[in-house]
Formats: sequence, structure tokens, C-alpha cells
Amino acid sequence: MCEHKGFTVWFTGLSGSGKSTVAEMLYHELRARGMKTEILDGDVVRQNLSKGLGFSKEDRDTNILRIGFVAHLLTRNGVATICCPISPYREARDANRRLIGDFVEVYMHATVEEIAANRDPKGLYKKALAGEIRNFTGVDDPYEPPENPEVVCDTMVESPEESLQKVLTKLKELGYIEDDTIMVRGDRLHSGMTDLRVAETGHVVKEH
Repeated sequence: MCEHKGFTVWFTGLSGSGKSTVAEMLYHELRARGMKTEILDGDVVRQNLSKGLGFSKEDRDTNILRIGFVAHLLTRNGVATICCPISPYREARDANRRLIGDFVEVYMHATVEEIAANRDPKGLYKKALAGEIRNFTGVDDPYEPPENPEVVCDTMVESPEESLQKVLTKLKELGYIEDDTIMVRGDRLHSGMTDLRVAETGHVVKEH
């Protein structure tokens, strides 16, 4: 197997914007290309590396910088690293960009109103908007969109496949992959690295 250059794809956006969905799809695409690939999901990292941290700005930044440090170690060892935490603060994301170097920021754009209306199966946004949940990103806690991301995916109008294609095309433009054709179609086995729901078959559950 040929050696590939390591890089980090950093998905950022509101909860429910589609970060984990497209990250899972990208994981399978990079694996299909014979690349060493890892996913660092915000919630999964919190349960392990950042256990005990809360949701203050300081704690959120600490979590994001820890993810960035691990991504840096993986990237410099030739791993295609996919990160998909909310990462609401621009300063922490930019600090990770400086540390990692080979950093591709993907902004998954969706509004609070659209997510609350169409992609809120647990009703978390409705509770936050009603004041029942505090410190909820995008409602009463800020989310700072990237100013110059490499990729912007408008997930209010794009399908996950269309967003994935944008990411693959950018990775090809930047020289990280040779072919931006989507290679994996249909149901995908769950990577075990994100908080997406998994079916009894081991496949990712499609959220509607």
C-alpha cells in the first residue's frame, strides 16, 4: 500500500447540521482509497479524553484543543483524520489550523430554525428555545461561523451525497486524494467512532 500524506478534515456547524453524517461517509470513502483513517467525534471524545469537562467557553475550548492535538499527532503520522465536533469558537478552530497545518475546514451550514423544524428528533432545540435547556449552542450560547473555510456545505438544500462530493472535490484540488468519485454507495457500516445511531445490522441509521 502506498504511503499517503496525512491531513485533517475539520467539520464544524450546529448540532444537527449533518457533521457526523458526512464525516461517516467520508471515512468510508477514504478507507476505500486504502488510506489510514480515524474519526474524532466531539461527543465521543468528551466521554473519554475530556471526561469531566462542562460546557463553559473555557471547557469547550479545552475539549476542541485536545481534539486538535490528537488530530495533529495522527496527521503527522500519515493518517487522514476527520474531526466533527460543534467547535463553536473561531479562535480555537484557528489555533488547531495553525497547529495541524494540513487542515481542511468544512462548514456545515444550517439555521437553528431549520434544524428545530426538520432535524430535531429529541426535541432539544425546542427545549432550548423554550428556555428549558441552558448553554445550548446557537440558541443562548454563541456559534461563530468560519470566515474562510475550504468548503461550505448548505445542508438545508444539499443532500449528504452532494455535501460529500464537495469535500472530495476539494481534497482532490488540494492534492490529498487522486480521484474525487464517490466509491461507496448504499448503506454503510457504522465506523463506531461517531454518535450516529446504529442499526442491529451494524449499519448507520438514516435520519429523516
